[in-house]
Amino acid sequence: MNRRSLLLALLTGCCLFSLASAAEPEVVQKERIKKLEQQLTGAKMTGRFTILGKEDKAPAKEEYTIVSATKTDEGDIWLIKARIQYGDKDATVPVPVEIVWAGDTPVITLTNVTIPGMGTFSSRVVIYDNLYAGTWRHDSVVGHLFGTITKAEKK
Repeated sequence: MNRRSLLLALLTGCCLFSLASAAEPEVVQKERIKKLEQQLTGAKMTGRFTILGKEDKAPAKEEYTIVSATKTDEGDIWLIKARIQYGDKDATVPVPVEIVWAGDTPVITLTNVTIPGMGTFSSRVVIYDNLYAGTWRHDSVVGHLFGTITKAEKK
């Protein structure tokens, strides 16, 4: 085989390898999305939240029951239908969120989203190994949140 044939064979092999490698992350990402949809649909997020400036108080309880979590066709936007319970609030609402990925770890991103009857919220919540943790803002109040993710009991 002459040098020109060898070079052509190497370039062809590299191009085919690149195409296969480029398709692999897309398949892996689709699997991650499917797994997250399954993990969150029918899940209960139970934990606590803190309020900055009120460090002398114990973290308050919070609970979110996710009825469904579905990735839309619009980029990284998901529609999460959740029952939100904290303080005297208890409502089931559809909430559009952005879920971005830090490698293999999903991060729920909410920026200035108004939930009727509850206020305007922003948050960054990392999900890993059936745990969640992050930061939140409700109007001008800010804090941290953390907890566990389990399957909700069926009624």
